[in-house]
Amino acid sequence: MNRLALISLIPLALATPVAAQTMDHSSMPGMAMPAQPAQKAKPKPKPKAKPAAAPARKTPQSKPASSPSATPPAAPMDHSAMPGMTMPAPAAPAAPAPDHSAMPGMAMPADSAPMDHSAMPGMDMGPTAQPDIPKSPPPPPPADRAADRFFPRAEMDQAVAQLRREHGAVITSKVMTNLAEFQARKGADGYRWDGQAWFGGDINRFVLKSEGEGTRGEGIEAAEVQALYSRAVGVYTDVQIGVRQDFEPHNRTYATVGFESLFPYWFDIEGAAFLSNKGELLGRIEGTYDLRLTNRLILQPRAEFNLAAQDTLETRTGSGLSNAELGLRLRYEVRREFAPYIGVSWDRKFGKTADYARALGEDVKATSFVVGLRAFF
Repeated sequence: MNRLALISLIPLALATPVAAQTMDHSSMPGMAMPAQPAQKAKPKPKPKAKPAAAPARKTPQSKPASSPSATPPAAPMDHSAMPGMTMPAPAAPAAPAPDHSAMPGMAMPADSAPMDHSAMPGMDMGPTAQPDIPKSPPPPPPADRAADRFFPRAEMDQAVAQLRREHGAVITSKVMTNLAEFQARKGADGYRWDGQAWFGGDINRFVLKSEGEGTRGEGIEAAEVQALYSRAVGVYTDVQIGVRQDFEPHNRTYATVGFESLFPYWFDIEGAAFLSNKGELLGRIEGTYDLRLTNRLILQPRAEFNLAAQDTLETRTGSGLSNAELGLRLRYEVRREFAPYIGVSWDRKFGKTADYARALGEDVKATSFVVGLRAFF
């Protein structure tokens, strides 16, 4: 009987130390517990007399969880609601890699290699090996034409030659009078002309230039003609070489080298150097600018300067700046090819040239009111 009583007390003795243990949350990070007030020690109760040993009972078996009478398991304790029990926020789980295969039309075969984005434009993934660039000369352009299969070769050659003429190799011509005017001034009135004609293409041309002046009642005082070969050396510049022949006031022949150019802001500039058959070196530079007041009304300032390297009594030319002409002309373009104008011109001789003019009784300066025509065809 006593053995049965001892056996029944064994489960009670084993459960007592387990129930006495409590979880110490203060050792966990962020689980600082407030200090508890000290409790007074309670007097130990007096031991009661042990009851008589009860007969041994069989331990009841636990019922299955599906039984409606089974006690539901206790919910886990939420320590974050307790004062001073701040719990650190759990780390967010890493986002899974996007599965492009689930998108419409993005099905990838199971055994395909991963995509290399570095080969896509703008997806430079770092230095990569560059292929060697071949240094051999390019292959010659094809000599055959597709149209040769359907048309005779002779007709195609004529068509290609015509196309080349229309796109740069065409031969054209032009005759233009820049100045053809009557000059009203103090004393005897005068007249003046300045024009040119050319024939050729965009690169190579043959150019004829002529200019001169005279006084009414006295005839032509100065006249010259230039025959030049002109070649384009740039988009806006032509270089010219040829001869100049003076008829008045003295017969002279000059070797000529010059240029024509369109400067920035649409300034037309011409210059030339002349070396005569008697060793005389002359120079000339002139420029114009078209100031468009309206689509047809144009104001044109003009300047011309003549220079000499030496004094020449025969031609009454002094060294340095021999003479200058400044003008302002207002023209109206009835058509682009036909434009009458009016204006004013101021002419002045300088240096030794002025001395030669005074010795002959001529004026060294003159101001003229001009009426003229600018035309081309």
